[in-house]
Amino acid sequence: MAADDPGGNEALTVLDPEWDRPHDECGVFGIFGPGYDVARLTYFGLYALQHRGQESAGIAVTDGQGIRCHKEMGLVSQVFDEAVLRDLTGRIGIGHTRYSTTGGSKLCNAQPIVIDTPHGPLAVAHNGNIVNTRSLRQELAAEGVRFEGSNDSEVLAHCIASFHRGDSVRAVREAMAHLEGAYSVVLMTRDQLLAFRDPNGIRPLCVATLNGSGFVVSSETCALHGIGARLVRELEPGELVVLDERGMTEYPALIPERPAMCVLEFIYLARPDSTIYGRSLHACRRRMGHELAREHPVPAHLVIGVPDTGVPAAIGFSEASRTPFGEGLIKNRYIGRTFIQPDQRLRELGVQMKMAALRENLAGKRVVMVDDSIVRGTTTGQIVRLIRAAGATEVHVRISSPPVRWPCFYGIDMADRKDLIAAKKSIEEIRRHIGADSLHYLSTRGVFKAIGMPRDRFCHACFTGDYPIQVPDELRMSKFALEEPPGRDPADRDPRDREPVLAAR
Repeated sequence: MAADDPGGNEALTVLDPEWDRPHDECGVFGIFGPGYDVARLTYFGLYALQHRGQESAGIAVTDGQGIRCHKEMGLVSQVFDEAVLRDLTGRIGIGHTRYSTTGGSKLCNAQPIVIDTPHGPLAVAHNGNIVNTRSLRQELAAEGVRFEGSNDSEVLAHCIASFHRGDSVRAVREAMAHLEGAYSVVLMTRDQLLAFRDPNGIRPLCVATLNGSGFVVSSETCALHGIGARLVRELEPGELVVLDERGMTEYPALIPERPAMCVLEFIYLARPDSTIYGRSLHACRRRMGHELAREHPVPAHLVIGVPDTGVPAAIGFSEASRTPFGEGLIKNRYIGRTFIQPDQRLRELGVQMKMAALRENLAGKRVVMVDDSIVRGTTTGQIVRLIRAAGATEVHVRISSPPVRWPCFYGIDMADRKDLIAAKKSIEEIRRHIGADSLHYLSTRGVFKAIGMPRDRFCHACFTGDYPIQVPDELRMSKFALEEPPGRDPADRDPRDREPVLAAR
């Protein structure tokens, strides 16, 4: 067992140090493209969004008659091949990559979700978390709806279907009035692609044109570059857009509420080559490194970043502190999703299966190790020990975000509060726990100064406990709440069943 793994799940901490990070629920992608190979373009879009979810992937297409869907457990490259893509012919397509936050990691919860209605089929792909899932599910079940899975996205899809009377726009707008929580959604009918976003705008969603004759919707702008799509804009909170033969039609479906874009999208979750609010995420993360160096300077020989997501802030820390930046950790990019249990000797090797230290760069040096977050605290200590074993004389840890003290209920798979190390230990206690010579976090003020926007435009509940949307008690208990048999307390589930599946980042 890994010595610093409070959950006793050594296979996870050994094989993937990024388990000890926040993980987004999913990425969504859609294309209205008559004359295009929409399945292939969706495949490449999902490939670019793979970082947003690695448990399952799916694509649904329509040729104007019915909807065909292929989805499986695994990475995009594992789920699709030439034969599958050739069979998915159509003029509209949507796709999804999943990381579970409501409902377990199994095929019945994979997306897109396809539902037949008296007025034609619907296919839905969703990023976020619906916080009133249980009550909505009970209402729909009382109306005779039968559910195949246990996730909130299926509830969302059936909610839309329940209002469908032949007008998909009206169905979505009525459903949005009943949904509470975070949702960025693409929905496909036989002749339309619809995209809509919750009134707080918690998860990102953007729309683009494709060579002037088609449209693309994506969680992130990074998925646009590889297929030649050109960004139009981000959807506004509470907005619905319809993409069809008439072009793009915009509807204010709900009155926007308090803006609450997830700040972790800027710090860690989104790809650095994406833009949100018109800002380059790579540039924001470098500026977070600048602020971190100003707030918490330390004499050192070398600044290194924990690959890959800690590197932009490490570069910024180096620039502001005038301390040389260099490589100190090499990531093995070919260890990803695996269900093979290591033997005891490999367990003892710990994080070395995923990373290697460059002794020639670290030996005899005072090192600043920059990372973007510490969630459970299970792997940061392993990395510190790896650097020390390579000969570093001092290891000073700098984190380019504030301490994560509160769990997320809006679409990020984050530990229960009892498992968040900053919720139960002081910074000095965490420093001792990870074995660093010093430990400091970036302040919330420093984060928003680096982004260049006021904090009231963001959700920062994981740092402050200030939740923009009220969260019911049953959702706070477990992401598996919809899977529990009647009378069973989700808290009684084996703790290892509540941990995320290994993710390849």
